[in-house]
Amino acid sequence: MLVPDPKVVRTLLTRYASLRIAQAERENPQAARELADVSRTLCAVMGAASVEDAIAKADALLIASRGAAGGDGGLSLAV
Repeated sequence: MLVPDPKVVRTLLTRYASLRIAQAERENPQAARELADVSRTLCAVMGAASVEDAIAKADALLIASRGAAGGDGGLSLAV
């Protein structure tokens, strides 16, 4: 099984979080479309059926990749 690049996953999570915040502050059709696109992409990259599962898998991947790179086990990286 292919493992997604942690940098790509981190970028998707950051974009997802930014769009969720933007939508919470003020609904915008453009941001809603972008959020839907990022959500689908995150699900596809992580091989998940829901965005919640994709975020959980992304979080686990980033923690594992940080551990493999010698990082400390601090805070969760997903939103």
